[in-house]
Amino acid sequence: MIDELLRESKQRMRGALDVLEDDLMAIRTGRASPALIERLQVEYYGSSLSLIQLASISVPESRQLLIRPFDSSSLKAIERAIQASDLGLTPNSDGKVIRLNLPPLTEERRRDLVKMVHSRLEDCRVAIRNIRRDSLKDMREFEKEKMISEDELKGGESDLQELTNEMVAQVDIIGERKETEIMEF
Repeated sequence: MIDELLRESKQRMRGALDVLEDDLMAIRTGRASPALIERLQVEYYGSSLSLIQLASISVPESRQLLIRPFDSSSLKAIERAIQASDLGLTPNSDGKVIRLNLPPLTEERRRDLVKMVHSRLEDCRVAIRNIRRDSLKDMREFEKEKMISEDELKGGESDLQELTNEMVAQVDIIGERKETEIMEF
């Protein structure tokens, strides 16, 4: 019973880590990455679609993204979405493709991005701790209902704490990697 609860907790904590990694991929670094814009919402024929559904995105140079719409009529809508976003990028269109040139990040902007990363890391840590809290509550209820013994409860609590510590360490590793990536010139 406790093993099942620990497995479920581990799965939920891994889910929180996956969400964190997806979030961090969208944070701009010094290099161009399709993840920066692929989730950008584009208003197209009355519905909102993500850019990845409307175009292919490639990286021809280290500081440039090339957006090739599947349907050329969506070009203007994609340009408007990029201009309206908070990315601070100006699209250059030749009628067939859109080029996004990424200017080098200033030191101040890099520090702001690192602060944003730290905020997302803390959100993930909180999510992991909330999962731990819910699992502890379930374990204590099992013990109260005599489904497990007090010794099993203590063992389960220590295993859950080990799992939590391991996941928080993973969050720290992911954060350090992203911070290094942002501060790199």
